[in-house]
Amino acid sequence: MDEVDIVTCFLRNRGQVLLLRRSDAVGSYAGRWAAVSGHAEGDPDAMAREEIAEETGLGDAVTLRRQGDPFDVVDAERGTRWVVHPFLFEAQSRGVEPNDETAEHEWVHPTAIRRRETVPDLWRSYDRVRPTVKTIREDRDHGSAWLSLRALEVLRDEAGVRAWGGEDEGWDDLAVVARDLRDARPSMPVVANRVNRVLARADRSPEGVEEVAREEIETAISADDEAAETAAERLPDRIATLSRSGTVCKAIERADPDAVLVAKSRPGGEGVGVAEELAEERDVTLAGDADLAWAIHEWEPKAVIVGADAIRPDGALVNKVGTRGAALAAAHEGVPVLVAAAADKVRVDAEAEIESVDPETIYDGPADLTVRSPLFDVTPPNLIDAICTDQGVLEPEDIGAIAAEHRANAEWAD
Repeated sequence: MDEVDIVTCFLRNRGQVLLLRRSDAVGSYAGRWAAVSGHAEGDPDAMAREEIAEETGLGDAVTLRRQGDPFDVVDAERGTRWVVHPFLFEAQSRGVEPNDETAEHEWVHPTAIRRRETVPDLWRSYDRVRPTVKTIREDRDHGSAWLSLRALEVLRDEAGVRAWGGEDEGWDDLAVVARDLRDARPSMPVVANRVNRVLARADRSPEGVEEVAREEIETAISADDEAAETAAERLPDRIATLSRSGTVCKAIERADPDAVLVAKSRPGGEGVGVAEELAEERDVTLAGDADLAWAIHEWEPKAVIVGADAIRPDGALVNKVGTRGAALAAAHEGVPVLVAAAADKVRVDAEAEIESVDPETIYDGPADLTVRSPLFDVTPPNLIDAICTDQGVLEPEDIGAIAAEHRANAEWAD
C-alpha cells in the first residue's frame, strides 16, 4: 500500500471555514468537498502555505492558529494510506481566487462538513484543530471578544456533533460544555454572557443549540464591529493605547489617525504586535509600560483608547494591567479616556476577577519574597469619559439594564 503525506488546511474567517469542491482536474475524490489540501513532501508546514497560496490566492493573508497531530486514512480501493497533517489558519479576507482544481467554494460553519459528501475523514481533520474549552482556558494571547467567539464555536461544534449523531438526549452534555465554557475565564464575562444567551434562546435539543450558536456568532461579530464604529467616530488624529483589543484595532483602522502611541503591555507584550501592524500605514511609537505615564505627558495624545475585559455594573473597567495607570496619567493631563467594547462585556455583578500570570515572569531569583503578577487591573468610572459600544455610548443607567439582561439569560442553568 502506498503511503502519501498530505496537508489539510482549514481557513477560518468570521467563525466560518472555507470548503472547496474538487474539480475533475484533480486525481482523487473529484466532486467531493474538502479544505485546502495537497501533497506534503518533506515539509508539511511549508507545503500548507504553498497550497493555500495556489488554491485560494490568499498567500500571506493567513495566520497559523493551530497544527493538529497527523493521522492515517486508509483507502483500500485505491491502495493508499493517506497521512493527514491538519492545520487551522485565520484568514484576513474572503477574497478567494481558486485555481482549476476547484469547481466551487463556499464559506460555511464547520458543522456543515458532517452533512456533505466530503473527502474521507474531513471532520476528523477539523476535530484535531478546532477550538476547545482548553483553548479558552489557556489562551493568554488574545482579547476577550476573540475568545468569546471561540467559545461560541466550541458550543456550535459540540452541538453539531450530537445533532448529526441523532443524540436526542444531548442537552445534558451540552449544558456541561456550556458550564465549562462559562467557568473557563471568569474575568471575561463576555464569554459567559454569549454562551448564556445561546442556552437561554435555544430549545433543549442539539439542533436548537447549533442553530442559535451560529446566529450568535454572527450577532457577536456585528456587535464588536458596531462598538468599533462608535469609538472610531470619536477618535482624534493622535491617540494612545495599550495591550491588544480587536475592537480597538478595528476602531483605529476606521478612524485612521495620523499617529498612535502603543504601550508594550507586559507580561505578554501584546502591544508589540499591535504596534507592528499599525506601523504599516501610520506613524507609531512603541513605549515601555513604565514609560507610558510620562509618554502621555510628553507625546501629547488627544485621547487614550482601550478595550475592556469586563465592565462592572457601576461603570468600572476591568482591563489589562496598566490601564488604571494610563487613565490616571490621562486625567492628570486632561486627555479623555475612551473604552471600545461590546455591551456583552458588562458583568452581572460588581466583583472584579483578577487573573494572575506565572510569578516567574516578574521574578525568578533566589530571594524569599512575594511576587505580584496580576493580568488585569480595575479603573474607576470617574476616570472614563465614554464607554463606546454596539448600543452607543453607555450611560450609568444603561449599564445596569444590560447587566439585568445578562442575569436573566444566566437563569437557564437553574
